[in-house]
Amino acid sequence: MSALPAQQTGPGEPFLIGEGMTGGYGAADILHDCTVSVRRGEIAVIVGPNGAGKSTAMKAVFGMLPLRKGRVRIGGTDITGLAPQARVAEGMAFVPQTRNIFGALTVEENLEMGAFLRRDDIHATLEQVYHLFPILRDKRRQAAGELSGGQRQQVAVGRALMTQPQVLMLDEPTAGVSPIVMDELFDRIIEVARTGISILMVEQNARQALQIADRGFVLVQGSNAYTDTGAALLADPEVRRTFLGG
Repeated sequence: MSALPAQQTGPGEPFLIGEGMTGGYGAADILHDCTVSVRRGEIAVIVGPNGAGKSTAMKAVFGMLPLRKGRVRIGGTDITGLAPQARVAEGMAFVPQTRNIFGALTVEENLEMGAFLRRDDIHATLEQVYHLFPILRDKRRQAAGELSGGQRQQVAVGRALMTQPQVLMLDEPTAGVSPIVMDELFDRIIEVARTGISILMVEQNARQALQIADRGFVLVQGSNAYTDTGAALLADPEVRRTFLGG
C-alpha cells in the first residue's frame, strides 16, 4: 500500500487542504468559508448534523463542486482548477457513499479496475489489498454485487487503494453496516494510515470516528464550528452535548 514520496510540505503542515471554500450547486452556496485538511499519514474526520455540508466539503476538495472562493492544495501544489480525474493523477482517491462498486464484475475485476491509470505491475498492490481485507481474497471470483454491505465497502476501499493514492477520501464508509463491521472497517482505515496514506473521511458515526481521528472538523451549515484533535473534540463538553448525544 506504498504511498508516494512526500512533496514540498513541512512536517507540521497539511498535506491536503481545502482552504476557505465557498460554493454550492447553482446560485445557493452550501459551503461558507469552510476549511478541511489532513497531514500525511493522519486520519481527519468531518462530522456534523445532517445537512451540515459534510459530503459537499469532501466533493469540493475532490473537484466535484465548483468553488466561488477558496482553493485546494495537495503537497503544496494548487489543484483548485483540476478536474476530479486529474486529481486522481495527483494522488487522490475518492470512495463515494453509494454506487461505489461494479456489481456485475467479480471482486478481483473491481480491484483491477482501480488500477486503470497505472502502467506498472499491479500484483504487489493487489496482494496488499488482500492482506488488508482477507475476505476479498476468499471471494475474489464472486460477483461484487452478491456481497454483504460491509464486504462491498471493503471492495470499494480496496479498489481506491489500487491507485496507490497519497490521500484516501471516504464518504460515509460505515453507512448501513453493523457495529461489528464498522469497528472492523475503522481498524483497516487505521492500518492504511499507518502506511503513510492520509485519510480524509466524512462519517455519521461521529463519536466512533473521532476516537480514531488525529484531527476533527465539526461543520454546521457549511461552516467550521469546531476544529481540534479527535481526542479534544470528544472531551469538549459543548461538542459532546450538541453533536455527540451528551
